[in-house]
Amino acid sequence: MSFAAGHDEVREIRATDPGRVTKLLAARARRPFVPADGRLMIVAADHPARGALSAGGRADAMASRPELLDRLVAALARPGVDGVLATADILEDLLLLGALEDKVVISSMNRGGLAGAAFEMDDRMTGYDVRGTVDAGFDGAKMLTRIDYDDPATVATLEACAEAVTELNRAQLVAMVEPFISRRVDGKVVNDLSPEAVIRSVHIAQGLGAGSAYTWMKLPVVEDMARVMAATTLPTLLLGGDPATAPEETYASWRAALALPGVRGLIVGRTLLYPADDDVAGAVDTAVSMVRPEVVPA
Repeated sequence: MSFAAGHDEVREIRATDPGRVTKLLAARARRPFVPADGRLMIVAADHPARGALSAGGRADAMASRPELLDRLVAALARPGVDGVLATADILEDLLLLGALEDKVVISSMNRGGLAGAAFEMDDRMTGYDVRGTVDAGFDGAKMLTRIDYDDPATVATLEACAEAVTELNRAQLVAMVEPFISRRVDGKVVNDLSPEAVIRSVHIAQGLGAGSAYTWMKLPVVEDMARVMAATTLPTLLLGGDPATAPEETYASWRAALALPGVRGLIVGRTLLYPADDDVAGAVDTAVSMVRPEVVPA
């Protein structure tokens, strides 16, 4: 269906036939989490649920849900894109639009640490839980794990993430852990992207839970990524964030990191959904070409 018609239909279904979501989830075509080539290209869209709407220098870039859905549908349709990471509201919109068929789907769990809030480091599980992920037939769940040595709320986040990792491993679903060493600077939470801090965050995060067989890392691309990746044997996807560097520099750093042992692909959101030239298909194709050089855009 076209996006304009799809948008109106989604509104109507949500109001008059909400049970269709459950039916469509049960009937959705699924695929293995890791494809035959062992690589993954995932589009991320869980930022709005934490009140983080900025992208590419625009404070309200992600404020329009129809526009965001339009960009996500376009991204998911590109050759070589495996799936999506998002919260229930977005995933169910995409489900109703038919965009989740034969896609890897990762649910987003802890969105309680709202961007800019006094309680930002208390990142509670306000999104999906493990049962919701299992019931939906999704492939795994992701949790943000920010660690502030000066904030007592960090231990509650660590405990919640450890419990989620344990439950996901027992359910044989991927636990995607995104760790950072963070601190407040002039009242704002800032992630420490030095290699030393990222390495420390990896060691803390990979030790969470009562099992690690299904645990994956979601890590930023920083300097000395070879040393960062030497800190873990867990499969890793690289995140894109909202880079301040020129696209060419960003892509060059991704390309170099993708060649490292243990790196399985990309899990990128705003950089691809809101590129500077507004060409979503072009940005996604560029990212895919780094993960899967053999894929030729349609």
